[in-house]
Amino acid sequence: MYLFYCPDIEKHQTLSEEESAHCVRVLRYTTGDEILLTDGKGTTYTARITNPHPKHCDFEIISSEKQEPHHAFHLHIAIAPTKNIERMEWAIEKCVEIGVDEITPLLCRFSERKQLRTDRLEKIILSAAKQSLTPYLPVLHELTPYDDFIKSQRQGQRFIAHCYKEDKRVLKDEIERGRDVLVLIGPEGDFSEKEIADALSMGFIPVSLGNSRLRTETAAVVACHTAVLMNE
Repeated sequence: MYLFYCPDIEKHQTLSEEESAHCVRVLRYTTGDEILLTDGKGTTYTARITNPHPKHCDFEIISSEKQEPHHAFHLHIAIAPTKNIERMEWAIEKCVEIGVDEITPLLCRFSERKQLRTDRLEKIILSAAKQSLTPYLPVLHELTPYDDFIKSQRQGQRFIAHCYKEDKRVLKDEIERGRDVLVLIGPEGDFSEKEIADALSMGFIPVSLGNSRLRTETAAVVACHTAVLMNE
């Protein structure tokens, strides 16, 4: 069954114009058909269509159920946007499918992309969440300066993945089951040495994601998958 997103479902039993068009015009649902919805906060709803309008499809709630999170920890990936935005979009899509809870785009010293349209990324997150039937919609933040970000992060396990030939630990060996995880992923030119030093001074753990040198978008997906896998 297809999953529809309705964030204010308790107040308004009407799909958004975009969701209505997909429901009525594309999937051809009509009066009396049952649909599955989520508020993006962990609750799923079974509902029945009462007015199959392609711009404002109305429904009535039949039942609701609070869903347990897919995992018992919070996974946060902070990633410097790639110069080719399609690679960033791909990474975010895959991380959502795997189970990321929070994403923060980072503005680093060597970042080649210094502006970012989060509205486009939010649509990709929503699409991926619905595709994977995820009732919890990941949080996406605006592009954040690196220094501001690392100073604001104090909780959970904090890692910085980089490619310098320094002593690093392997991410999969460092993750403690059940604890929140934050992984920093740098731009194509990697983090600067100062950025790494600053992160280490604040308690971040330097890690490797494997023997191969990974693209930024690949590193984000590997880090996300590793964190989820080690908590299975």
